Amino acid sequence: MTFEHVLVVGAGQMGGGIAQVVAASGRRVSLHDAAPGAVEHGLAAMQRSLGKLAEKGGPDPDEVLARITPVEGLVAADLMIEAVVENAAVKEELFRAADEALPDDAILASNTSSIPITSLAAATGRPERVIGMHFFNPPPVMQLVEVIRAVQTSDETAADIVGLARDLGKVPAEANDFPGFVSNRILMPFVNEAAYALMEGVAEPEAIDTIAKLGFAHPIGPLALADLIGLDTCVAIMEVLHEGLGDPKYAPCPLLRRYVAAGRLGRKSGRGFYEYGN
Repeated sequence: MTFEHVLVVGAGQMGGGIAQVVAASGRRVSLHDAAPGAVEHGLAAMQRSLGKLAEKGGPDPDEVLARITPVEGLVAADLMIEAVVENAAVKEELFRAADEALPDDAILASNTSSIPITSLAAATGRPERVIGMHFFNPPPVMQLVEVIRAVQTSDETAADIVGLARDLGKVPAEANDFPGFVSNRILMPFVNEAAYALMEGVAEPEAIDTIAKLGFAHPIGPLALADLIGLDTCVAIMEVLHEGLGDPKYAPCPLLRRYVAAGRLGRKSGRGFYEYGN
């Protein structure tokens, strides 16, 4: 399946980046977000991203953006990639609606970081054509796509999405549907322990991140990465891990919960573990 027309639902940090990647591959993209002004904000972010990439030999920004059409609701397409808020009930409702709106042979994919793909598949009448397609932030730059098979996902669906990921210039890695999949099952305890080190006064944020970057050869420290992901998203993922695996090591650090309650969500709110300008 070539997926000539892709519907991306969610125009935020991840959804906008995914739309940009798909459009840069020459495909037609319909972009939908129910939040007022979200699509316009997403398109502006894409313009900035594409401008930077063009300086390094990337595609022409105007050509890429010309392939992206804002839409008011769900429209018929070969593939839906969902990138809305990390909330199981919201995603399940969206998948039920997409099951009604998209052709029977369309594939429904989720960019979820942790929510079970099997439960999203069960919300539809085409569970064999539901799959996880987890991009990494920022999607135009990061090479990995974690492809997660629900219990119901067919071999054909998995093969089609692996092929698409490669065609988008990404490296697909397949995983089965367990809480947090592979990436966040490993990453979130790392972020959580860094938050505990800060809370317990072991070191300041800059020192914690510097030790992680230089000691483990990571490009970004765990606290700065949490700010990039969004502290609320990190807490949501940890709660899914904690509930799904039943291990207290996955429970969010109290400092993380306190920051989220205070509205310190990371880059998107201007302050998390670090402060950011406009």
